[in-house]
This record gives sequence, structure tokens and C-alpha cells, in this order.
Amino acid sequence: MPDVRDGLRDGLQAALAGAGVVPAPAEIALERPRDLSHGEWSSNVALTAAKAARRPPRQLAEEIVAHLSAEPPPHVVAVEAAGPGFVNFRLAPSWLHAVLAEVVAAGAEGYARNETGAGRSVSVEFVSANPTGPLHAGHGRWAAYGDSLCRLLERCGYRVTREFYVNDRGRQIDLFADSLAARRRGDEPPEDGYHGAYVAEWAAEMPGGADARQWGLERARRDQTDTLVAMNVAFDLYTSETDLVARGAMGEALHELDSRGMVYEHDGAVWLRTGEFGDSADRVLVKSDSEPTYFLPDIAYHHEKFSRGELVIDVLGADHHGYVPRMRAALAALGHSAESYEALIGQNVTLRRGGVEVRLSKRAGNMVLVSELLDEVGPDVTRLVYLLQSIDTTQTIDIDVVSAQSAENPVYYLQYAHARIHSLSRQAAARGVRRYPLADVDLSVLVHERELDVLRALAGLPDTVLAATRARAPHQVTAWARELAAAFHRFWHDCPILHDDVGDELRQARLWLVEATRVGLAVALTILGVSAPERL
Repeated sequence: MPDVRDGLRDGLQAALAGAGVVPAPAEIALERPRDLSHGEWSSNVALTAAKAARRPPRQLAEEIVAHLSAEPPPHVVAVEAAGPGFVNFRLAPSWLHAVLAEVVAAGAEGYARNETGAGRSVSVEFVSANPTGPLHAGHGRWAAYGDSLCRLLERCGYRVTREFYVNDRGRQIDLFADSLAARRRGDEPPEDGYHGAYVAEWAAEMPGGADARQWGLERARRDQTDTLVAMNVAFDLYTSETDLVARGAMGEALHELDSRGMVYEHDGAVWLRTGEFGDSADRVLVKSDSEPTYFLPDIAYHHEKFSRGELVIDVLGADHHGYVPRMRAALAALGHSAESYEALIGQNVTLRRGGVEVRLSKRAGNMVLVSELLDEVGPDVTRLVYLLQSIDTTQTIDIDVVSAQSAENPVYYLQYAHARIHSLSRQAAARGVRRYPLADVDLSVLVHERELDVLRALAGLPDTVLAATRARAPHQVTAWARELAAAFHRFWHDCPILHDDVGDELRQARLWLVEATRVGLAVALTILGVSAPERL
């Protein structure tokens, strides 16, 4: 079904030609004003075309309006020149009725899909927690964000590989193993080891004579995977750093950098010329004792990721700001373009209850565990709360608010809207009310402002999905879903459906409006990784 904007752009093209502006601008922008008093759609085309037209933007806008008023595009009831040169369109409700039909025809699988990334592959790495303990609240935020970002990319046609890098070698792994072994013997861990209570719990599980290193890695991986599964997060690929090094990927990366003239020796160490590619200094790859730094296997891993994706995206923790320019420089040294690598930094999370910061358990020392947040409020609340705001902002989660069944709880508010829709279906079935085929229903009776508000929200979902994908911002979908739920709850309050005094014609149209709302909610909740319950 054609987008209403196609007709508006065609009309603007014809109006520009009529005003003698040839050729017209290659791109004609159309936006929805925040204030409906300015119309349903607005274009700045008179501002962008004024120079070529050799006349003031306002004058050109008035000429465009004159042409469009004589031959208005479909659904247009009025066109106005506004401000310094905007062209505002007022549309009949019929354009929103067409949106309803489009939503229903496409269904939850098809609505708000686009082919922006068709044919492109992308590797998205997120979480990648060290296998030395459970996932903390920050990891949970990056898990929810990374998974929903992948869902957005897939909805826009990208082929996505979800990746988790397991840093299972090095000093921290040695300390973790030593800490487990010490606790198993009944001793204190090393001073710089791991002191969380979970270490003692896991050590008590560890069989006597077990290899603390191998057993501990498997135990940590299992705990992390169980938490991720509970959050509805799955990965396509886990890459072990130990395996990466064993198969020679690190040596191959170093060899390629050397062949490109990007490394040199100094003071017995091997250095990478990252300073030539925007980093603040050159970086050591191999220390004077012939041991590689952490950076070399990371470079090898990222270089390898380009075999799986034309675009590589990292979702990193708040302490990785310095990491990004050096990795970007290393990839440039390997010949990868700047546009092919993105790094998204996630900020930390604080939990509050009763107005004060809380820790849900002392099991993990100074960590707040995702598993405990899941136990406290459930996976749906956990995921959606993480997706309420941009990942690059610090976040505070109020346990009292997100565990309450009230309008203040954003998850309950969304799921309540979906549950109301299914409640209506059950009530209709109990009363013997069936929904007619859409082709037999007159949607033109949907003229109540509450009805139109719901349809306006539905009309905005495709643009929201596209904008959220481009901005790497799943929270924009959350905001849209809350807007739709609010519009639906107002509609529910003001526009009865099954009441005896509602005529059959209007009832049928409203039943289809409810179905379109269900589709929109299902799309958004799927992107956010949140369930759509039929009952609450």
C-alpha cells in the first residue's frame, strides 16, 4: 500500500514544476509536526528550493500552496504556507483509515519492516562478560540493549550475527581459579583475587580434585548463560580467546600488521602505530618478555569478525572509553574503513527502593546481580526497564515502581493494553459478537479523536523502527509503545465497543481498530524482547 507521503511528494513535485522550479530538489522532506494545529504533515521544500527558484522561500511556498489547492493530493483537505517557507498539509481521516488497513494486512510479521539493510551482514558483540562470576546489573542492561538492537537490525533487513567474546585467559582467570581453589581448601582468596560470596558458594559445589580453572570457567559460563536465557537473550556465536590464540588467529593478525608496516620494535617490545590513525599514542602488542598484551587477541578477534559482517558493532561497558580509539586505529591499520566499525558505550545502573540505593543481595560482594533483579521483578520488567532510556545515559531503576501493578509501571501499562485487547475478544465471543471481514467494514465512521490518536500512533511505527535502527536506539521503540498504549487506554475509556447503544457499523470498525493496535503492540514488544500476555 502506498505511503501517504508518496502522494504528497508527487503533489509537491508537480507544484514545483508548475512554479517553474525545474529540476526539483532530489529529496523532498516531509515531517509530522508535533503540534497538530500545524497540520498532519509539513515540508520545508520551499526553503530548500528557494535559491534555485530565485525567489523568497515564503513566496515560493505560497505559489506551491496555490498549485496544490487547485489539485490536492489524495486525502488532503487543505494546504497552507507557514512561517518562513513551510508547506503544511491538513488531511482527512481517510489517510489514517488506510493506515489501519495496512497494519492489518501486514500483520505483526510484516508491519514496520523495511529493506534498509537488505543484503548487508553485521556482527554485533555485546555483554562479553569475563567468565569470573555472575552477570551484574550493567551486563543486564547491555544484554537487553544488544539483543533489541539486533532485533531492530533484522527488522530492517540486515543479516545479524550475535557474538559473545569469552576472555578465558590471562591474569584475571588465574586469580579466579586461585580464589576458587583457596575457598575449596577453606582458605582466604589471594588479596587481589575474587572475594564475592558467590566464590565460596561455587567452591562448595566444586568436586574434590577438580581443575579449579576449567571447572570455574564452566561454572561461570553456565551461570551467565542461564541468566541470559531467562532474559530471552541468545547468541549465535561464543568465541573463546583461548581457542582464538590456539588456532593461530593472533599470530596471523600480527603478521598482517607487520606486512603492512604497521608494527615496530622498541625496548624489546613490539608496538603498533596506532598514533598514526587517531589514537593518543602507539600501543604495545607484545611485551619485552614476549607475552602478548590483552590488545593483540582483541585485534585478532575483531579482524576475524569482518569475515562474518561487513559492519562490526561493539556494545561496551562504561569503562571502555579509552578502548574505542585504539581499536578503531588498529582496525584502520588492518585496512578496515572507519565506517565499518561502531562502538556503543553503555553506562552503569543504580537500583533504588524506598528512595535509597539498595543492593538486592550480599552474595556477590559489591555487585548487584541480574539474576536477582530477574527474581525480584521478572524478565519482562527487567528487559523493558533497561530499554526505557538511551544506553549512553546513567540509569536509576526504582524497584518499588517497576514491581507495582499500576500506570506508573511502564511494563504493566504496556502489557495491560495487550491484555485488554484479548479480554475484549473473550467478551465479544461470550456475547456472540464476531468481527466481519475488513473488506465488509466501513472504516470512515472512525472519526473520534481518541480513535484517530491511536491510528496516528500506529502510522508512526515504521518511521520509529527506521529511526531507532539508524540511531542504534531501541529506547525509541519503548517510547513509541508507551505512546500507543496511552492512546489505546484513552480510546478504551472514551469509545465503548460492546455497549448495546453502539451501532453495529461503529462496533465493527472499532473492533478492527483494536486488532490493529494488537499488531502494533506485538511488533514493538517483539523488538523489545518482552512477552505479550493475553491475561494479567
